[in-house]
Amino acid sequence: MEPKHLYFPSADIHLDILLPASKSISNRALIINALSGSRSEIRNLSDCDDTKVMLRALKLDQSIIDVGAAGTAMRFLTAYLAMTEGEWTLTGSERMKQRPVRLLVEALNDLGAEIEYLEKSGFPPLSIKGKKLTGGTIHFDGSVSSQYISALMMTAPYMQEGLNIILEGEIISLPYILMTMNMMKEFGVEVNFLTNRIEIAPQLYKPVDFTVESDWSAASYWFEILSIAGEGEIFLKGLHQNSYQGDSKVAKLFENLGVGVQYFPDGVLLTPNRKKIDFFNYDFINQPDLAQTFAVTCCLKNLPFHLKGLKSLKIKETDRISALKTELAKFGFLLTEPAEGELSWSGEKKDACHFEETGEISIKTYDDHRMAMAFAPAALLFAIAIEHPEVVSKSYPTFWEDVEKIKKGKVL
Repeated sequence: MEPKHLYFPSADIHLDILLPASKSISNRALIINALSGSRSEIRNLSDCDDTKVMLRALKLDQSIIDVGAAGTAMRFLTAYLAMTEGEWTLTGSERMKQRPVRLLVEALNDLGAEIEYLEKSGFPPLSIKGKKLTGGTIHFDGSVSSQYISALMMTAPYMQEGLNIILEGEIISLPYILMTMNMMKEFGVEVNFLTNRIEIAPQLYKPVDFTVESDWSAASYWFEILSIAGEGEIFLKGLHQNSYQGDSKVAKLFENLGVGVQYFPDGVLLTPNRKKIDFFNYDFINQPDLAQTFAVTCCLKNLPFHLKGLKSLKIKETDRISALKTELAKFGFLLTEPAEGELSWSGEKKDACHFEETGEISIKTYDDHRMAMAFAPAALLFAIAIEHPEVVSKSYPTFWEDVEKIKKGKVL
C-alpha cells in the first residue's frame, strides 16, 4: 500500500469520533464464550484484524490455525486449544515466530497439556494435542506478559483441579489481569486475587448478554491530537468512565498535557484545559500500550520526559523502544535508554530529516499499528508520510478515515 501523506497545519478541530470496540475485551469475551459452549450473545465486537483472527480460529474447522501478527490470539488460543479435543498446529507471521511463548507453554504442560515446538524452541509454531487439563498450582513470572496470565485464568475453570497461580516478581500490566478477572466474574465464575495469588476453582461460565465497550487505547491518539493542537474539541463516542480498561488512565495523564475531559452517558468530550508542566515522568508498567502515544506527544510539545515500565515493549509487534528512538530522531529528537525498560528525552535536538524531493518526513511503521497511529498527529506540525498505513487494521480499521476529518475541520 502507498504511504499515507498527511499535513494539516492550522486545522479546525471540532470532531465527533466513533471509536472501535476494545479488542482486548472482544478477544476475552470470545474465549470465555467458546469455553461455555457459545451460549452468550456478544454485541459490538471489534472489527479489527486480531478479533477477526480469533473468530475464524474458534470455528475449529481447520487443524492449522495461522494468527498472522495477532499476539493476543496466539497466547489465548494456545491455552484454549490445549484443552480442546483435537490435534492443532498454531502458527503466525515471521515476527510472531520471534515472539516468545515458552513460559506459557511450560506452564500449560505442567498442568497436563501436550504442546511441542515445531521450529525454534520457545517460539511458535506450536503442535498442540488438545485434552482435559489436570490443573493444580503453578509459580509464574509476573514481569513478562499479562496475556500469559489471562490465558491461564480464562481456561482455569475447566481444569479438573482448577488453578492456583502464584505470581513472582513485579507484576506488569495489572489492569489487564483485573480486566480478565472482572469479565470472568461477569460470566459467572468466581476468582480470588490476593496480592500475588490467583485462585480459581473448577466451575462453569454462565451465558450472559454482553456488550463490548469502546477502546480507550484508540482514544489516546485523539487526546494526543488535541494536546498538540491546543484548541478545538473532540467528542469520543462509546467510552465509559468506569471502564474495565486500564488504558482509561489516559484521561488523567493528559490533564497534565493540556486536555480536559467531560464524561457523558454516550462518551467523553475533550477540550483544552491550558495546563502546562515542565517535565513528564510516568511509570507505564500498567499501561504499556500508551507509551508510544506519550513519547511522541511529549516530543512534539517540546516537553522533556522520562518513561519507565517499558520492558514489555521489546517483545511487542516490534521492539517499540528502538523504533521510537529511530523515528523520533527523524524529527530531531534524540532519545536515550537510561536503563532497561526506560525511555527519556532531555530536550536535546538536531535538525529534522526532511526528504529533499517531497519535504516530508517518512515514518516507518515496523508492522506495528501503534507506531502508525502515534505518529499520525505529527501532521499538525510537519508534512509526513506514514509507510504501510494498512497496519492500523490490527486494532482501528477506520483510523485513516477518521484522521481525514481533521483536514476538513468537520463537525459530524
